[in-house]
Amino acid sequence: MITRYSRPEMVAIWSPETRFRIWFEIEAHACDALAELGVIPKEAARTIWEKGGAAKFDVAKIDEIERVTKHDVIAFLTHLAEFVGPDARFIHQGMTSSDVLDTCLAVQLTRASDILLADIDALLAALKRRAFEHKDTVTIGRSHGIHAEPTTFGVKLAQAYAEFSRCRERLVHAREDIATCAISGAVGTFANIEPYVEEHVAAKLGLKPEPVSTQVIPRDRHAMFFATLGVIASSVERLAVEIRHLQRTEVLEAEEYFSPGQKGSSAMPHKRNPVLTENLTGLARMVRSMALPAMEDVALWHERDISHSSVERMIGPDATVTLDFALARLTGVVDKLLVYPENMEKNLNKFRGLVHSQRVLLALTQAGLSREDSYRLVQRNAMKVWEHGADFLEELLADKDVTAALSEADLREKFDLGYHTKHVDTIFRRVFGEA
Repeated sequence: MITRYSRPEMVAIWSPETRFRIWFEIEAHACDALAELGVIPKEAARTIWEKGGAAKFDVAKIDEIERVTKHDVIAFLTHLAEFVGPDARFIHQGMTSSDVLDTCLAVQLTRASDILLADIDALLAALKRRAFEHKDTVTIGRSHGIHAEPTTFGVKLAQAYAEFSRCRERLVHAREDIATCAISGAVGTFANIEPYVEEHVAAKLGLKPEPVSTQVIPRDRHAMFFATLGVIASSVERLAVEIRHLQRTEVLEAEEYFSPGQKGSSAMPHKRNPVLTENLTGLARMVRSMALPAMEDVALWHERDISHSSVERMIGPDATVTLDFALARLTGVVDKLLVYPENMEKNLNKFRGLVHSQRVLLALTQAGLSREDSYRLVQRNAMKVWEHGADFLEELLADKDVTAALSEADLREKFDLGYHTKHVDTIFRRVFGEA
């Protein structure tokens, strides 16, 4: 985790203090269940909660113990015993380290998911507000980076809203999938601990029991979780790249907010660079890069190995912290985005009517010409606009082959800009449920 791209609430989930507190809660809840089953004394379970709950775990001390034991869970249990006293012998009865580690990771990823879902909700709210603000702001739609046909800037933002709505749904499912508890002992057979203990701990932590844990929670769950984060990051990049293109000097239809005192270049005082969205592109690459090792973690040896462990210690914090930061940054960009309708209109008219070529093509086919002949007539006039800066409508009106099929009134009608935006309300109702 890099402080520059981190926010405190998400970082706190991955702190050693939080991790050890969750480990304690897993062990203590398990003790409660074991006490109910009569495996350990109820008084011991109460003592573990009272003394362990009041303890302030010393991270440095646990690390010192681990340097000797070479085992993190044993180091923690040794430290916990210093607070609990003789009743510490009842802690971790019938459990294995993976029960603690995997269940803890599930809690952490679930909490991280809740923050990310709140982040997406904030982004959706900003996108919706700006989409309605520019619902009727006409702009040129582009394919291959080239002028295609008119759309509105609101429709562009509505598309992003729909995409992040899907991202939200995927994350809800990924959260549900990852919220899984395993307290099943060595190789997951419950030989030394009853399934009831797992059910109890799961209920207390807001998780569900893993049907078959072998000894670890199967990593297909984690692979899907991190793949989902990668898809969300890709959606972040898609919108960021759109804004970057729109901010290019030759386009300048939209621009990141440039605050008072901000500097764009150490050498060129005139510069206003899209630094936030460029940063988002880079952050998205990092989040996506963490999906692949999560997928490679699925194929563990037999009932378990720990080849996944080092991977998850890195990608768990890094992927969630980075995506949290990216979503918050993108929300700020959208919220303060500078939009220039006058430049949109100027760019729309730059090629003097070419954007209406399809309407003319279709009108010619409906007037009786073959599609091939219609395309040829429209294209030969369009090329004069591309190559010589001619006016498309004037060229069409001067083309006897075109006017033999379409009257001047018919041709002029095909240059009505409103034709291209007549279904914007329909799109908005589909996306937002209102127009």
